Amino acid sequence: MSSVSSPVLWHIPPSHYSEKVRWALDHKGVAATRRAPMPPSHMPIALWLTRGREKTFPVLTLDGESIGDSTAIIAALERRYPEPALYPEDPGERDRALALEDFFDEELGAHSRLLAFHHLIHEPESIAEFTSSILPGPLVGHETVVRTAGRGAGVFTRVRYGVSSDTAAETARSKILAAMDRLESELDRAGGEYLAGGAFSVADLTAASLFTPIVGPPEGQKLPEPVGEYEEFIAPLRERRGYRWVAQTFARHR
Repeated sequence: MSSVSSPVLWHIPPSHYSEKVRWALDHKGVAATRRAPMPPSHMPIALWLTRGREKTFPVLTLDGESIGDSTAIIAALERRYPEPALYPEDPGERDRALALEDFFDEELGAHSRLLAFHHLIHEPESIAEFTSSILPGPLVGHETVVRTAGRGAGVFTRVRYGVSSDTAAETARSKILAAMDRLESELDRAGGEYLAGGAFSVADLTAASLFTPIVGPPEGQKLPEPVGEYEEFIAPLRERRGYRWVAQTFARHR
């Protein structure tokens, strides 16, 4: 009998979509080898691994198949490693969890990322800290390399995500606030600590993961501290139930 190779996760360490998948793997106790090529080299690698289906990370190679997109990856993990489950058993609650996963993926994830980068590119110390988090270990202490890579990261994020646009940043702020409102209303509707099925599910994991650029929980990926206008935007959110819920969800389940 041929042996089945262990899963391989291709990821970006500070990425919240990568954190979503890392959390799912850890929740299920699945040991995956992690590969973290520096951006922008991850894009051709993703295209190669998925045969052109996906152009970014995370990508999980599982049982000989390379799967892109965090939602598709978690679905594959549920099939391959059904326990502990991230999908509620009740069909209605499962539909609710998947609908919330889709909402936070589409209506929060890109916007929390854009706003973080929008402010990051104007803060030399923060961009250096971010760059250090994606450099290979031996290069982290090399000041010239970090500075050069930081400039490259600034250019890449401007081109890839349009983060220099003030209009896009204002849209992102509105989307983040709307996502916080939705999170709190869904918690009220569920009547407990969890968004669907009365237990930790893909809905909770997704919402908490994609709010990490705002909340920065210590159990999550390492991110630069918010400063300046970014801190001014985040400060009042710390008083909100949704912000506290994200921090508490990480503390309980991550």
